[in-house]
Amino acid sequence: MSTPILGLHHVTALAGPPQRNVDFHVGTLGLRLVKRTVNFDAPDVYHLYYGDRIGTPGSILTFFPFPMAAAGTFGVGESIATAFAVPAGAVDAWMERFADLAVDFDAPTERFGQRVLAFRDADGMPFELIETPGLTSEPGDADRVWTDGPVDDAEAAIRRFHSVTLLVDRPTDTARILTDVFGYEEGATEDRRTRFSVAGEGAVHIDLLTPAQVTPRGRSGHGTTHHIAFRTPDDETQATVREQLMSLGLGVTTVQDRNYFRSIYFREPSGVLFEVATDPPGFLIDEDLETLGSALKLPPQYEPRRAQLEASLPALQV
Repeated sequence: MSTPILGLHHVTALAGPPQRNVDFHVGTLGLRLVKRTVNFDAPDVYHLYYGDRIGTPGSILTFFPFPMAAAGTFGVGESIATAFAVPAGAVDAWMERFADLAVDFDAPTERFGQRVLAFRDADGMPFELIETPGLTSEPGDADRVWTDGPVDDAEAAIRRFHSVTLLVDRPTDTARILTDVFGYEEGATEDRRTRFSVAGEGAVHIDLLTPAQVTPRGRSGHGTTHHIAFRTPDDETQATVREQLMSLGLGVTTVQDRNYFRSIYFREPSGVLFEVATDPPGFLIDEDLETLGSALKLPPQYEPRRAQLEASLPALQV
């Protein structure tokens, strides 16, 4: 039986200066800048999208870079770590790269039988690289992997997301959303962490972590996650998911057109902001593959303000 959710679509976070954000995620991690546009609610702020070579859903990390934003704090009701999948054996190469570039990282650990390397980006956002067997044999891997940037070794390059970790104080209620509505299956538990997985090529795990003690809620700011977005194949499936969520008494938004996908939003019982986004139309609707991410793309409502916005937004060097 098919599931309404295909895995993760994207993760969106808050950042400080946009050039610093580009320098780290392109220059250090070797991701491709697949789209540069603006925040729909604050068009004087960029919305930057990073991902694999073709902008595959499940590889997309996005940021709202507010240059003057204060640092956030982590707590209950937040995504507290975003993990990328890298090929088996790649962690050693990444430790060497991080050491050369003066990136702080932790000693490797093991989780659910996989090697994990934790680090933080330039804004203090927590990330992980997790060695994931079978990545290089996935259908389409050679077409998706981005090696035209500073990380040109296909045996080390980031492929897609592996998992996100949510710190929750109502794990049973959060799990109900994942299993009963989204179609995830509950898996193993390690150290207060339970993994939920959904079938499908390149699907992304959701780890629910319960705090060891009473933990305050976090505060938004640079270095924290704004929301996580799950992917669904089409508008009809998204509408069905919306109806199911509303039947559980959750406050779900109407469909929002985000140009490259259509979205609904709600807060799950522990407070994490969830989005359900459609795969279509995708990031190639207004740029071809070769020029992806090279020009400022504006939503139609802001095109009349293009000259003003281009003059006010800081220039980016990629």
